[in-house]
Amino acid sequence: MSGWTPHTVVTEELVDPGPVEALRTLLDTGAEAARTGDLLPPLWHWVALPRWPVSSSLGPDGHPARGAFLPPVDLPRRMFAGGEVWLSGDITVGSTVRREARVVSVTPKSGRSGRLVVVVVEIALFAGGPEPALVERQNLIYREAAVPDPATAAAPVAIEPVGAPLRRLREWDWELRTDPTVLMRFSAATANPHRIHYDWPYATAVEGYPGLVVHGPLMALALAETVRREAPDPAPVRLRHRNLAPLFCPGPARLRRQDDADGHLTVAVVGESGTHATLTAEFPSPGDRFHA
Repeated sequence: MSGWTPHTVVTEELVDPGPVEALRTLLDTGAEAARTGDLLPPLWHWVALPRWPVSSSLGPDGHPARGAFLPPVDLPRRMFAGGEVWLSGDITVGSTVRREARVVSVTPKSGRSGRLVVVVVEIALFAGGPEPALVERQNLIYREAAVPDPATAAAPVAIEPVGAPLRRLREWDWELRTDPTVLMRFSAATANPHRIHYDWPYATAVEGYPGLVVHGPLMALALAETVRREAPDPAPVRLRHRNLAPLFCPGPARLRRQDDADGHLTVAVVGESGTHATLTAEFPSPGDRFHA
């Protein structure tokens, strides 16, 4: 970390209707097209405020090289491990927000797979008022390189189109299926150039995965959409999401409600090998006040 110091990046950004429409058509749940002035659903700021890096800034994995905003961590594998979002105001499609982003902590650790570094990024969105309408903390994990065995590297397979990736089977029981096109479209909607989501040879032969990796934010958004459609009122004031294990294309996985010890609403992405991700929604109570 020599020579690097955290700093706050402040920008004015459009809540872009284009990527919002891209996500609506990708999920294909029958929702009406978003119009200027509509409220942005929870977590949809990930697509409404895309931040495309210039091509010359990209590293071998497709992510921007570190050392500017993000610290110069010398570990090559990056994972989106989860985070939490506080929602205290309205953000509308077509409006302009002020975005303030900063790195709040960099923590080296040791795990079963070797060295790792946890980087926590905080983002605040101001929608015209003195207090933020949204505050988010993202947990990014950097790990050591994988040592894939070329003899066992998975060969590309033909994957049939899944159609609508998010389908309601019954109350609090949804299905999430993916194909390479779904992952490519979500990468484009969220300005995510990480190669593990669309480059099969890289994902398997370099990163050592058995196939294309489903985005952590896609699982979190699917869970948030399940909550929004099954329990639309009142809107949550806080979302906590965790990625527990990678999910690989084409899945499938189910999105199901779980009980939370605190009485909050928890939903999970459950696949054949267990739980891949969870999201807990907290709802307003009388006298509740926003704090981060």
